[in-house]
Amino acid sequence: MTTSNAFIARQPVLNRNQQLIGYELLFRSSATASNAAHAGDLEADTRVLSNTLNDMGTRWLIGSKLAFMNMGESMLNSEFLELLPPRRVILELSPQLVPSTALVSRVEYLRSLGFSIALDDFSFEAKSAVLLEQANYVKLNVQRHAPNAFQVLAAHLRSYPVVRIAERVETQEHFRQCQELGLDGFQGFYFSHPETLSARVIEPAFANTLELLNLLRRDASIASVEKVLKRDLAMSYKLLRYVNSAAAGLNTQIASFAHAVTVLGYNKLYRWLTLLLITAAEDSLAPVALQKTVVTRARLMELLGQAKLLGAEACDELFVTGMFSLLDVLFDMPMASIMEHLQVPEKIKQALLRREGEYGHYLQVAIDCESEAEDSGLARNSRALGLDGKQLNAAHLSALAWVEELGL
Repeated sequence: MTTSNAFIARQPVLNRNQQLIGYELLFRSSATASNAAHAGDLEADTRVLSNTLNDMGTRWLIGSKLAFMNMGESMLNSEFLELLPPRRVILELSPQLVPSTALVSRVEYLRSLGFSIALDDFSFEAKSAVLLEQANYVKLNVQRHAPNAFQVLAAHLRSYPVVRIAERVETQEHFRQCQELGLDGFQGFYFSHPETLSARVIEPAFANTLELLNLLRRDASIASVEKVLKRDLAMSYKLLRYVNSAAAGLNTQIASFAHAVTVLGYNKLYRWLTLLLITAAEDSLAPVALQKTVVTRARLMELLGQAKLLGAEACDELFVTGMFSLLDVLFDMPMASIMEHLQVPEKIKQALLRREGEYGHYLQVAIDCESEAEDSGLARNSRALGLDGKQLNAAHLSALAWVEELGL
Protein backbone atom coordinates (compact mmCIF):
# COMPACT_ATOMS: atom_id res chain seq x y z
CA MET A 1 0.00 0.00 0.00
CA THR A 2 1.30 3.45 -0.90
CA THR A 3 0.23 7.00 -0.15
CA SER A 4 0.09 10.09 -2.35
CA ASN A 5 -1.85 13.32 -2.73
CA ALA A 6 -4.84 14.09 -4.91
CA PHE A 7 -5.75 17.60 -6.03
CA ILE A 8 -8.82 19.12 -7.60
CA ALA A 9 -10.02 22.70 -8.03
CA ARG A 10 -13.61 23.86 -7.86
CA GLN A 11 -15.20 27.16 -8.86
CA PRO A 12 -18.71 28.14 -7.70
CA VAL A 13 -21.59 28.45 -10.14
CA LEU A 14 -24.34 30.80 -8.92
CA ASN A 15 -27.96 31.36 -9.88
CA ARG A 16 -29.47 34.76 -10.75
CA ASN A 17 -29.91 35.47 -7.02
CA GLN A 18 -26.20 34.76 -6.46
CA GLN A 19 -27.00 31.57 -4.57
CA LEU A 20 -24.67 28.61 -4.97
CA ILE A 21 -26.07 25.89 -7.23
CA GLY A 22 -22.91 23.92 -7.96
CA TYR A 23 -19.20 23.83 -8.72
CA GLU A 24 -17.16 23.34 -11.85
CA LEU A 25 -14.53 20.72 -11.02
CA LEU A 26 -11.11 21.28 -12.59
CA PHE A 27 -7.99 19.12 -12.92
CA ARG A 28 -4.92 20.22 -10.93
CA SER A 29 -1.58 18.41 -10.78
CA SER A 30 -0.45 20.09 -7.54
CA ALA A 31 -1.58 22.39 -4.76
CA THR A 32 0.02 25.40 -6.49
CA ALA A 33 -1.08 24.70 -10.08
CA SER A 34 -3.47 27.28 -11.51
CA ASN A 35 -4.55 25.31 -14.58
CA ALA A 36 -4.48 21.84 -16.12
CA ALA A 37 -0.88 22.41 -17.26
CA HIS A 38 0.19 19.84 -19.87
CA ALA A 39 -2.41 17.19 -19.09
CA GLY A 40 -4.29 15.75 -22.04
CA ASP A 41 -8.07 15.82 -22.08
CA LEU A 42 -8.46 12.15 -21.21
CA GLU A 43 -5.87 12.28 -18.42
CA ALA A 44 -7.48 15.37 -16.89
CA ASP A 45 -11.00 13.96 -17.21
CA THR A 46 -9.96 10.62 -15.72
CA ARG A 47 -8.15 12.22 -12.79
CA VAL A 48 -11.10 14.47 -11.97
CA LEU A 49 -13.42 11.47 -12.16
CA SER A 50 -11.16 9.35 -9.96
CA ASN A 51 -10.59 12.10 -7.42
CA THR A 52 -14.30 12.83 -7.27
CA LEU A 53 -15.33 9.22 -6.76
CA ASN A 54 -12.43 7.64 -4.91
CA ASP A 55 -9.98 10.09 -3.38
CA MET A 56 -12.20 12.90 -2.10
CA GLY A 57 -15.80 11.85 -2.50
CA THR A 58 -18.76 13.72 -3.91
CA ARG A 59 -20.13 14.55 -0.49
CA TRP A 60 -17.02 16.50 0.53
CA LEU A 61 -16.42 18.08 -2.88
CA ILE A 62 -19.91 19.29 -3.78
CA GLY A 63 -22.15 18.56 -0.80
CA SER A 64 -25.75 18.70 -1.99
CA LYS A 65 -24.89 20.86 -5.04
CA LEU A 66 -24.31 20.10 -8.71
CA ALA A 67 -20.99 19.19 -10.29
CA PHE A 68 -20.05 20.61 -13.70
CA MET A 69 -17.43 18.25 -15.14
CA ASN A 70 -15.54 18.92 -18.38
CA MET A 71 -15.77 16.01 -20.79
CA GLY A 72 -13.65 15.26 -23.83
CA GLU A 73 -14.85 12.80 -26.46
CA SER A 74 -12.89 9.86 -24.99
CA MET A 75 -14.43 10.22 -21.54
CA LEU A 76 -17.90 10.81 -23.01
CA ASN A 77 -17.63 7.37 -24.58
CA SER A 78 -16.30 5.74 -21.42
CA GLU A 79 -18.39 3.47 -19.22
CA PHE A 80 -16.66 5.11 -16.24
CA LEU A 81 -19.27 7.86 -16.48
CA GLU A 82 -21.88 5.43 -15.24
CA LEU A 83 -20.10 5.40 -11.87
CA LEU A 84 -21.19 9.01 -11.36
CA PRO A 85 -24.51 10.13 -9.82
CA PRO A 86 -26.31 11.29 -12.99
CA ARG A 87 -28.81 13.58 -11.26
CA ARG A 88 -25.96 15.51 -9.66
CA VAL A 89 -23.57 15.80 -12.62
CA ILE A 90 -23.62 18.15 -15.59
CA LEU A 91 -21.39 16.98 -18.42
CA GLU A 92 -19.73 20.09 -19.85
CA LEU A 93 -18.77 19.87 -23.52
CA SER A 94 -16.11 21.92 -25.28
CA PRO A 95 -17.07 24.15 -28.24
CA GLN A 96 -14.35 22.34 -30.24
CA LEU A 97 -16.09 18.98 -29.86
CA VAL A 98 -17.06 17.59 -33.28
CA PRO A 99 -20.50 15.97 -32.89
CA SER A 100 -20.53 12.90 -35.12
CA THR A 101 -23.71 10.87 -35.46
CA ALA A 102 -22.31 8.36 -32.97
CA LEU A 103 -21.46 11.09 -30.48
CA VAL A 104 -24.91 12.65 -30.72
CA SER A 105 -26.41 9.22 -30.01
CA ARG A 106 -24.08 8.81 -27.01
CA VAL A 107 -25.15 12.20 -25.61
CA GLU A 108 -28.80 11.21 -26.04
CA TYR A 109 -28.11 7.98 -24.15
CA LEU A 110 -26.34 9.80 -21.31
CA ARG A 111 -29.30 12.14 -21.02
CA SER A 112 -31.59 9.11 -20.79
CA LEU A 113 -29.54 7.98 -17.78
CA GLY A 114 -30.28 11.28 -16.07
CA PHE A 115 -27.17 13.32 -16.87
CA SER A 116 -27.55 16.97 -17.85
CA ILE A 117 -25.53 18.50 -20.68
CA ALA A 118 -23.82 21.90 -20.68
CA LEU A 119 -22.27 23.54 -23.75
CA ASP A 120 -19.21 25.55 -22.73
CA ASP A 121 -18.22 28.89 -24.31
CA PHE A 122 -21.27 28.67 -26.52
CA SER A 123 -21.87 30.38 -29.82
CA PHE A 124 -24.04 29.36 -32.73
CA GLU A 125 -20.90 29.16 -34.87
CA ALA A 126 -19.25 26.57 -32.58
CA LYS A 127 -19.11 22.96 -33.75
CA SER A 128 -20.87 21.87 -30.58
CA ALA A 129 -23.91 24.03 -31.43
CA VAL A 130 -25.35 20.94 -33.17
CA LEU A 131 -25.96 19.62 -29.65
CA LEU A 132 -28.07 22.58 -28.54
CA GLU A 133 -31.26 20.52 -28.70
CA GLN A 134 -29.68 18.11 -26.20
CA ALA A 135 -28.39 20.80 -23.84
CA ASN A 136 -29.77 21.73 -20.44
CA TYR A 137 -27.23 24.51 -19.81
CA VAL A 138 -25.23 26.85 -22.01
CA LYS A 139 -22.27 28.88 -20.79
CA LEU A 140 -21.71 32.25 -22.44
CA ASN A 141 -18.23 33.76 -22.24
CA VAL A 142 -18.82 37.43 -21.49
CA GLN A 143 -15.25 38.30 -22.48
CA ARG A 144 -15.30 36.62 -25.88
CA HIS A 145 -18.02 38.83 -27.41
CA ALA A 146 -18.51 42.56 -27.83
CA PRO A 147 -21.39 43.85 -25.64
CA ASN A 148 -23.84 44.11 -28.54
CA ALA A 149 -22.97 40.64 -29.88
CA PHE A 150 -23.24 39.18 -26.38
CA GLN A 151 -26.69 40.76 -26.02
CA VAL A 152 -27.85 39.28 -29.33
CA LEU A 153 -26.52 35.84 -28.38
CA ALA A 154 -28.22 35.89 -24.97
CA ALA A 155 -31.50 37.07 -26.51
CA HIS A 156 -31.40 34.41 -29.24
CA LEU A 157 -31.05 31.68 -26.62
CA ARG A 158 -34.23 32.79 -24.84
CA SER A 159 -36.20 30.72 -27.34
CA TYR A 160 -34.43 27.52 -26.18
CA PRO A 161 -35.28 25.64 -22.95
CA VAL A 162 -31.79 26.03 -21.49
CA VAL A 163 -30.26 27.63 -18.40
CA ARG A 164 -28.01 30.46 -19.58
CA ILE A 165 -24.89 30.90 -17.43
CA ALA A 166 -22.48 33.79 -17.92
CA GLU A 167 -18.86 32.69 -17.44
CA ARG A 168 -15.60 34.63 -17.16
CA VAL A 169 -17.47 37.29 -15.17
CA GLU A 170 -14.55 39.19 -13.68
CA THR A 171 -15.70 42.77 -13.13
CA GLN A 172 -18.69 44.63 -11.77
CA GLU A 173 -19.42 45.84 -15.30
CA HIS A 174 -19.54 42.24 -16.57
CA PHE A 175 -21.93 41.33 -13.76
CA ARG A 176 -24.18 44.35 -14.36
CA GLN A 177 -24.37 43.63 -18.08
CA CYS A 178 -25.33 39.98 -17.48
CA GLN A 179 -27.92 40.93 -14.87
CA GLU A 180 -29.56 43.39 -17.25
CA LEU A 181 -29.77 40.68 -19.90
CA GLY A 182 -31.62 38.44 -17.44
CA LEU A 183 -29.10 35.58 -17.51
CA ASP A 184 -29.89 32.66 -15.23
CA GLY A 185 -26.49 32.10 -13.60
CA PHE A 186 -22.95 33.37 -13.17
CA GLN A 187 -19.41 32.07 -12.83
CA GLY A 188 -16.10 33.91 -12.70
CA PHE A 189 -13.38 35.65 -10.70
CA TYR A 190 -15.80 38.44 -9.73
CA PHE A 191 -17.39 35.94 -7.36
CA SER A 192 -14.57 33.50 -6.64
CA HIS A 193 -11.31 32.16 -8.00
CA PRO A 194 -11.07 28.36 -8.27
CA GLU A 195 -10.20 26.84 -4.91
CA THR A 196 -7.75 23.93 -4.98
CA LEU A 197 -8.55 21.14 -2.55
CA SER A 198 -6.19 18.33 -1.65
CA ALA A 199 -6.52 14.98 0.06
CA ARG A 200 -4.10 12.34 1.24
CA VAL A 201 -4.66 9.19 -0.77
CA ILE A 202 -3.95 5.61 0.18
CA GLU A 203 -3.46 3.28 -2.76
CA PRO A 204 -4.66 -0.34 -2.82
CA ALA A 205 -2.19 -3.06 -3.73
CA PHE A 206 -1.95 -3.58 -7.49
CA ALA A 207 -2.12 -7.36 -7.00
CA ASN A 208 -5.33 -7.13 -4.97
CA THR A 209 -7.00 -5.00 -7.63
CA LEU A 210 -6.09 -7.54 -10.31
CA GLU A 211 -7.30 -10.42 -8.17
CA LEU A 212 -10.65 -8.75 -7.60
CA LEU A 213 -11.06 -8.04 -11.29
CA ASN A 214 -10.43 -11.71 -11.95
CA LEU A 215 -12.95 -12.82 -9.31
CA LEU A 216 -15.61 -10.60 -10.81
CA ARG A 217 -14.94 -11.81 -14.35
CA ARG A 218 -15.57 -15.43 -13.33
CA ASP A 219 -18.62 -14.49 -11.28
CA ALA A 220 -17.08 -15.71 -8.02
CA SER A 221 -19.04 -15.70 -4.79
CA ILE A 222 -19.51 -12.49 -2.84
CA ALA A 223 -17.67 -14.19 0.03
CA SER A 224 -14.59 -14.59 -2.18
CA VAL A 225 -14.72 -10.93 -3.21
CA GLU A 226 -15.22 -9.85 0.38
CA LYS A 227 -12.17 -11.85 1.49
CA VAL A 228 -9.89 -9.82 -0.79
CA LEU A 229 -11.47 -6.53 0.23
CA LYS A 230 -10.91 -7.33 3.89
CA ARG A 231 -7.16 -7.70 3.45
CA ASP A 232 -6.67 -4.38 1.65
CA LEU A 233 -7.30 -1.38 3.87
CA ALA A 234 -7.05 1.16 1.07
CA MET A 235 -9.45 -0.62 -1.24
CA SER A 236 -11.94 -1.29 1.55
CA TYR A 237 -11.89 2.33 2.60
CA LYS A 238 -12.36 3.62 -0.95
CA LEU A 239 -15.17 1.17 -1.69
CA LEU A 240 -17.20 1.90 1.43
CA ARG A 241 -16.78 5.62 0.94
CA TYR A 242 -17.87 5.36 -2.68
CA VAL A 243 -20.86 3.13 -2.05
CA ASN A 244 -22.04 5.34 0.80
CA SER A 245 -21.63 8.55 -1.18
CA ALA A 246 -24.17 10.23 -3.37
CA ALA A 247 -22.29 8.62 -6.26
CA ALA A 248 -24.09 5.37 -5.59
CA GLY A 249 -27.51 7.03 -5.25
CA LEU A 250 -28.32 5.26 -2.00
CA ASN A 251 -30.49 6.25 0.94
CA THR A 252 -29.05 3.80 3.44
CA GLN A 253 -25.74 3.38 5.25
CA ILE A 254 -23.60 0.50 4.01
CA ALA A 255 -21.23 -0.95 6.58
CA SER A 256 -20.31 -4.38 5.23
CA PHE A 257 -18.31 -5.32 2.16
CA ALA A 258 -20.80 -8.02 1.17
CA HIS A 259 -23.62 -5.48 1.26
CA ALA A 260 -21.54 -2.99 -0.73
CA VAL A 261 -20.82 -5.56 -3.43
CA THR A 262 -24.48 -6.63 -3.56
CA VAL A 263 -25.74 -3.08 -3.90
CA LEU A 264 -23.23 -2.05 -6.56
CA GLY A 265 -23.39 -5.23 -8.57
CA TYR A 266 -20.47 -6.90 -10.29
CA ASN A 267 -20.57 -4.79 -13.47
CA LYS A 268 -20.34 -1.45 -11.69
CA LEU A 269 -17.76 -2.79 -9.23
CA TYR A 270 -15.65 -4.00 -12.16
CA ARG A 271 -15.69 -0.54 -13.73
CA TRP A 272 -14.78 1.03 -10.41
CA LEU A 273 -11.82 -1.31 -9.93
CA THR A 274 -10.62 -0.64 -13.48
CA LEU A 275 -10.66 3.07 -12.73
CA LEU A 276 -8.55 2.42 -9.63
CA LEU A 277 -6.10 0.42 -11.71
CA ILE A 278 -5.46 3.01 -14.41
CA THR A 279 -5.23 5.94 -11.98
CA ALA A 280 -2.91 4.28 -9.47
CA ALA A 281 -0.13 6.54 -8.20
CA GLU A 282 3.18 6.44 -10.04
CA ASP A 283 4.91 5.03 -6.96
CA SER A 284 2.50 2.13 -6.61
CA LEU A 285 3.70 -1.46 -6.88
CA ALA A 286 3.70 -1.66 -10.67
CA PRO A 287 6.53 0.35 -12.28
CA VAL A 288 5.34 3.09 -14.61
CA ALA A 289 7.06 1.55 -17.65
CA LEU A 290 5.40 -1.78 -16.94
CA GLN A 291 1.96 -0.17 -16.57
CA LYS A 292 2.43 1.63 -19.86
CA THR A 293 3.47 -1.52 -21.69
CA VAL A 294 0.62 -3.71 -20.46
CA VAL A 295 -2.05 -1.06 -20.98
CA THR A 296 -0.76 -0.43 -24.51
CA ARG A 297 -0.84 -4.15 -25.23
CA ALA A 298 -4.31 -4.48 -23.79
CA ARG A 299 -5.71 -1.55 -25.75
CA LEU A 300 -4.03 -2.67 -28.98
CA MET A 301 -5.43 -6.20 -28.66
CA GLU A 302 -8.89 -4.82 -27.93
CA LEU A 303 -8.74 -2.56 -31.00
CA LEU A 304 -7.52 -5.40 -33.21
CA GLY A 305 -10.43 -7.51 -32.01
CA GLN A 306 -12.79 -4.69 -32.92
CA ALA A 307 -11.15 -4.41 -36.36
CA LYS A 308 -11.90 -8.11 -36.86
CA LEU A 309 -15.51 -7.48 -35.76
CA LEU A 310 -15.24 -9.75 -32.72
CA GLY A 311 -17.99 -9.45 -30.13
CA ALA A 312 -17.80 -7.27 -27.05
CA GLU A 313 -17.03 -10.21 -24.74
CA ALA A 314 -14.11 -11.35 -26.90
CA CYS A 315 -12.71 -7.80 -27.08
CA ASP A 316 -12.94 -7.52 -23.30
CA GLU A 317 -11.06 -10.80 -22.93
CA LEU A 318 -8.38 -9.60 -25.35
CA PHE A 319 -7.96 -6.50 -23.20
CA VAL A 320 -7.55 -8.67 -20.08
CA THR A 321 -5.03 -10.90 -21.88
CA GLY A 322 -2.88 -7.89 -22.66
CA MET A 323 -3.20 -6.50 -19.13
CA PHE A 324 -2.15 -9.82 -17.56
CA SER A 325 0.62 -10.62 -20.04
CA LEU A 326 3.43 -9.26 -17.84
CA LEU A 327 2.27 -10.54 -14.48
CA ASP A 328 5.26 -12.87 -14.43
CA VAL A 329 7.58 -9.86 -14.69
CA LEU A 330 5.60 -7.92 -12.11
CA PHE A 331 5.65 -10.70 -9.53
CA ASP A 332 9.02 -12.18 -10.57
CA MET A 333 7.64 -15.69 -10.84
CA PRO A 334 6.72 -18.09 -13.66
CA MET A 335 3.43 -17.42 -15.43
CA ALA A 336 2.43 -21.05 -14.79
CA SER A 337 2.63 -20.45 -11.05
CA ILE A 338 0.52 -17.31 -11.41
CA MET A 339 -2.07 -19.19 -13.46
CA GLU A 340 -2.49 -21.66 -10.60
CA HIS A 341 -4.01 -18.80 -8.60
CA LEU A 342 -5.72 -16.94 -11.43
CA GLN A 343 -8.97 -18.22 -12.88
CA VAL A 344 -9.35 -17.00 -16.45
CA PRO A 345 -11.04 -18.37 -19.59
CA GLU A 346 -9.08 -21.09 -21.35
CA LYS A 347 -8.38 -18.83 -24.35
CA ILE A 348 -6.67 -16.31 -22.08
CA LYS A 349 -4.71 -19.03 -20.27
CA GLN A 350 -3.45 -20.52 -23.54
CA ALA A 351 -2.30 -17.10 -24.71
CA LEU A 352 -0.53 -16.22 -21.46
CA LEU A 353 1.17 -19.58 -20.95
CA ARG A 354 2.13 -20.61 -24.47
CA ARG A 355 1.13 -17.77 -26.86
CA GLU A 356 -1.25 -20.30 -28.38
CA GLY A 357 -4.86 -20.23 -29.47
CA GLU A 358 -6.82 -17.32 -30.96
CA TYR A 359 -5.84 -14.84 -28.26
CA GLY A 360 -2.24 -16.04 -28.36
CA HIS A 361 -1.93 -14.78 -31.95
CA TYR A 362 -3.28 -11.36 -30.95
CA LEU A 363 -0.88 -11.23 -28.00
CA GLN A 364 2.07 -12.15 -30.19
CA VAL A 365 1.20 -9.40 -32.66
CA ALA A 366 1.02 -6.88 -29.79
CA ILE A 367 4.42 -8.05 -28.51
CA ASP A 368 5.88 -7.91 -32.03
CA CYS A 369 4.78 -4.27 -32.27
CA GLU A 370 7.08 -3.49 -29.33
CA SER A 371 10.12 -4.92 -31.10
CA GLU A 372 12.31 -2.92 -33.45
CA ALA A 373 13.88 -6.05 -34.91
CA GLU A 374 13.15 -6.63 -38.59
CA ASP A 375 12.66 -10.37 -38.04
CA SER A 376 10.15 -9.96 -35.23
CA GLY A 377 7.55 -11.93 -37.17
CA LEU A 378 5.06 -9.07 -37.09
CA ALA A 379 4.06 -9.35 -40.74
CA ARG A 380 3.70 -13.13 -40.57
CA ASN A 381 1.67 -13.13 -37.36
CA SER A 382 -0.60 -10.29 -38.47
CA ARG A 383 -1.32 -12.11 -41.76
CA ALA A 384 -2.26 -15.19 -39.73
CA LEU A 385 -5.02 -13.10 -38.16
CA GLY A 386 -6.10 -11.67 -41.49
CA LEU A 387 -4.99 -8.15 -40.52
CA ASP A 388 -3.51 -5.86 -43.14
CA GLY A 389 -0.79 -3.32 -42.45
CA LYS A 390 -3.21 -0.39 -42.54
CA GLN A 391 -5.45 -1.90 -39.86
CA LEU A 392 -2.47 -2.78 -37.67
CA ASN A 393 -0.82 0.63 -37.94
CA ALA A 394 -4.07 2.46 -37.22
CA ALA A 395 -4.76 0.30 -34.15
CA HIS A 396 -1.20 0.64 -32.85
CA LEU A 397 -1.17 4.42 -33.21
CA SER A 398 -4.59 4.65 -31.57
CA ALA A 399 -3.45 2.46 -28.64
CA LEU A 400 -0.31 4.53 -28.11
CA ALA A 401 -2.30 7.77 -28.23
CA TRP A 402 -4.87 6.41 -25.77
CA VAL A 403 -2.18 5.46 -23.26
CA GLU A 404 -0.49 8.84 -23.61
CA GLU A 405 -3.82 10.56 -22.97
CA LEU A 406 -4.17 8.53 -19.78
CA GLY A 407 -0.89 10.05 -18.60
CA LEU A 408 0.90 6.72 -18.12
